[in-house]
Amino acid sequence: MLQRQSRDPAAHGAALPMAHNDSRSFLNLSQLVLSAGQIKPSPALKHSKITYFEVEIVDVQSKKQICIVDKVPPASTVLDVKHKFHKACPQWYPSRVGLQLEHNGPFLKDSISIQSLAVSSIITLYFTDLGQQVGWTTFFLTEYTGPLLIYLLFYIRLSTIYDQVESRKNFRHPVVHLACFCHCLHYIRHLLETLFVHKFSEGHTPLKNMIKGCAFYWGFTSWIAYYINHPRYTPPSFGHKQVSYAALAFLMCEAGNHFINVALAHQTNSGNRTCFPSPTYNPFTWLFLLVSCPNYTYEAGSWISFTVMTQTLPVGVFAFLMVIQMSLWAQKKHKLYLKRFYPEVRRKAAMIPIIF
Repeated sequence: MLQRQSRDPAAHGAALPMAHNDSRSFLNLSQLVLSAGQIKPSPALKHSKITYFEVEIVDVQSKKQICIVDKVPPASTVLDVKHKFHKACPQWYPSRVGLQLEHNGPFLKDSISIQSLAVSSIITLYFTDLGQQVGWTTFFLTEYTGPLLIYLLFYIRLSTIYDQVESRKNFRHPVVHLACFCHCLHYIRHLLETLFVHKFSEGHTPLKNMIKGCAFYWGFTSWIAYYINHPRYTPPSFGHKQVSYAALAFLMCEAGNHFINVALAHQTNSGNRTCFPSPTYNPFTWLFLLVSCPNYTYEAGSWISFTVMTQTLPVGVFAFLMVIQMSLWAQKKHKLYLKRFYPEVRRKAAMIPIIF
C-alpha cells in the first residue's frame, strides 16, 4: 500500500508540467492570432456577365421569320447586324437591307445602337429588300459625266447626227463655242467638287434613282446640244451684248456656287455643325446673309443665264424645271435649318431673297 501510494504522487507530479505546457502554448497561439488581426476570407472570383441579344429578322410582307442573329453584343450597331445577316443570307448585302423596328416605321440608320432598341433580350426587326444599290459618289459621277460627253459629241457635229454638207456651208456663230465652253465648265466643276469637295456619307441609293437622274440629265443635254450646235442655229436677238452679259452672269454664278460648296464642306470637315454657316471675306459667300441655301440660288442663276445667252427653247424648259426642283429642295432644307438654327435662319428666305 505504501509503495503504491508513493508511486501515485510521483505519477501526478509528472502529469502537471505537461498540462501546464499545453495551456501556455494555446495562450501564445491565441495572442498571435489576435495580434495578426482578423482572418480575412479569400476574395471570391467575380465572373463578368455580358448580356447578348438575339435579333429576329422577319419579312415585312409575309411576316415570316427569315433568320435569327444570335450573340449580338450590346455595343453593336444596326450596320453590324446587317453584316451578320449578310453572312447568314449572302444574297442580301448590307446596303440592300432595310431594317425597321415597326412594320410601317422608318428605316433604322446604320449608326443606331442595338442596345437602344432593346426592350428585352430578343429584338424583332422587319426586313425590306431595298433593291440594287449604288454609292453616292458613283451616282453623281455617272450623272455628270454623261452630259459632258454627250454635248461634245453634238459639238463636233457627227455625220450620224447632222448633214455634213449643211454643216460645212453654215458658219458657226461665236455663241456656239462659248456655249460649249460654259456647258463643259459647269459639269467639270460638278465632277471636281464630287471628287474633292463634297463629303458624302457611306450610304447608298437605289440604282433606279440613278437611272432616272441619268435619263433626265442625259436626255435634256441631248436636246439642248442638238439645237445649239445645229447648222441652222440662229444667234440671240440682241447680239453681242446679250451674249456677253449673260456669259458674265453665268461665270459669276458658277464661281459663287463653287465658293458656297467649299464653305459648306469646310463646316462639315471641321465638325462645326452647331451654328449656321456664316459669310466670309469672300463676297460670293455674302448671299448667306439673305438666303439659307445660296448654292441653289447660284445654280438656278447659272441656268437662267445660259438660257439668255443661247436663247433656245430646250435650255429654257430645262432651266424652268431645275428652278422648280431646286426650290423644293431649298424649302425642305430651310425647314430643317429652322429647327436647328432658328435664331440665325428665321429672317432668311430659302432660295430667292425676300420672295421664298
